[in-house]
Amino acid sequence: MSRGKPREVAILNATIELLQMHGYQALTIDSVAAHAHASKATIYRRWRNRVELVKAAIDAFDQQRNESIPDTGELRSDLIAVFETLRNTATAPYLAMINDLIAASKHDKELAAALQAHVNDQDLSPFRRVLSRAMSRDGLETAECEDLIHDVAEAMITRHVRLERPFDDAFIFRVVDGILLPLLEIYLPPGTSIYKKDTLL
Repeated sequence: MSRGKPREVAILNATIELLQMHGYQALTIDSVAAHAHASKATIYRRWRNRVELVKAAIDAFDQQRNESIPDTGELRSDLIAVFETLRNTATAPYLAMINDLIAASKHDKELAAALQAHVNDQDLSPFRRVLSRAMSRDGLETAECEDLIHDVAEAMITRHVRLERPFDDAFIFRVVDGILLPLLEIYLPPGTSIYKKDTLL
């Protein structure tokens, strides 16, 4: 295997794959090394233990997901693109992995702290780039609204998924048009509208 970044990516991808296949309790540095075709020494040079490796893996997973979200040029379609990307991410293995990590964290303080640090990392919010672009393009005050939009959207998605309702276009349009855009309107300069460039379907 080549050295440097490609090796790191392979290790982090292997960690996610093993978490989705077998869960956190079964994850070991040995199993990750074997799955990634890397040595344990290589892993330990980068991460002190299993918890640090898991946090790095889910951080990298979210970052890669965020980088795949397209720039559509308009706020409404940007928000829809975020939801479509999150829908594609929310596979059964992914949801099982997240639920398993949450369950394991109840008995592992170090893992709980790592997951909390992951959740608190604003750079990993899928809405950050979208809202930053809206700040430059539309004058949106992103510093004030970013946490609110992320929290509201996450709560809506979590509730919807737990109720086993379809994560379909109707749900996406309802959240974007009925909740997020009206909330964002509050954070625009006086006399401007969030709908000036976006045409509702």
